[in-house]
Amino acid sequence: MKRCRRIGCGVAVAAVAAMAANAQVKVDEALPMYKPVQGISGSIKSVGSDTLNNLMTLWAEGFKNMYPNVTVEIEGKGSSTAPPALIAGTATFGPMSREMKKQELDEFEAKYGYKPTALPTSIDMLAVYVNKDNPVKGLTMAQVDAIFSKTRKQGYPEDIVNWGQLGLEGEWKTLPISLYGRNAASGTYGYFKEHALGKGDYKDSVKEQPGSSAVVQGVASDKGGIGYSGIGYKTADVRAVPLASAEGKMIEATPENAYTGEYPLARFLYVYVNYKPDSQLDPLRREFIRYVFSKQGQQDVVKDGYFPITADIARETLKKVGITPDF
Repeated sequence: MKRCRRIGCGVAVAAVAAMAANAQVKVDEALPMYKPVQGISGSIKSVGSDTLNNLMTLWAEGFKNMYPNVTVEIEGKGSSTAPPALIAGTATFGPMSREMKKQELDEFEAKYGYKPTALPTSIDMLAVYVNKDNPVKGLTMAQVDAIFSKTRKQGYPEDIVNWGQLGLEGEWKTLPISLYGRNAASGTYGYFKEHALGKGDYKDSVKEQPGSSAVVQGVASDKGGIGYSGIGYKTADVRAVPLASAEGKMIEATPENAYTGEYPLARFLYVYVNYKPDSQLDPLRREFIRYVFSKQGQQDVVKDGYFPITADIARETLKKVGITPDF
C-alpha cells in the first residue's frame, strides 16, 4: 500500500482503479446531476492553493449560474494560506494541494475543539517538465532528487548539473540544467520536497515562481529548463518526462497511471472545511460541496486537466460532512 499512502488515500486506490480500464478521462456515470434547491444565497470565500485556483473558479462559475444571489471570492496564494484563514474564520473553504501538517491541524483543533475536514475532490499528477525540444527519455526519482536537491536523500551518487550527465549528446551534452520551482507557501513545493526529494533541501539555484503556470512558462522559454507543476498546467511548449520510482520502467503521466498509483507523483487535491462533527452544514456550504461532488463538478475537474474521483469516493466524502448521498 506504499503507493496508496503516496496519493494520501483516505479511501483505497482500488476505488479509482476501476476507472483505469479506459485511459480516457470520463466522469463516473454513477455520480448525480446537480439540481438546484430553493433559498441559497450568501458569500463564499476560498483561500489557499494556487494549483486549485482555476478549478475553484470553474466550480464557482457553475454554482453561481444556478444561484445568482451567491458571491464567490477566490484567493490562491498557496496551500499554506488555507489553514490560517480557516482558523481565523475568514475563509469558507481552504483548497490545498497537500494534506494539512500536524501543526496546522493542532492549531485548528486548539481553537475549535475538533479537526478540520479534508475533502478529496480530484486527482492530480505532479509532472516534471522539460522544454519541448529536450530529448531526455525519462528520469528516476533519484535523478530528479539529484537535479533539484543539494542533499540527495534518494541516494544518487553525484550532483546532476548538466544534461550530459543524463546521457544527452551533441549540443545538449554541456548544456547546464536550469531549475524552476514554486515558493515555500505552495503545497506543490512541500509535496515535491517530501516525495521527490525525500524531505531533503532544494538547491539554492532553483528559480522560485509565484504560481504553477509561471513554472511552465519558465521551462517553455528556457532550452535547458526543468521544473515541476501540476499536470493541468501542461502546454504545447513543454513535455512531461516519464518517471520511475527506481531503475526500471518509466511511467508516463497518464490518467491510467494516476488511477492505479503507478505514477510516482500522483496526489489528491483537497478542499478543507470547518465542519463540527455530528452537526448540519449551513445550506450554502452544503450545496457548494454537493455541486463539487456532482457530475457537473467533476466535469469541471476534467475541463481543468485533472482527474475526477469516483462515486464511491464522493459518497464517503459527503458522509464526512453530514451529507446523506442520494446516489
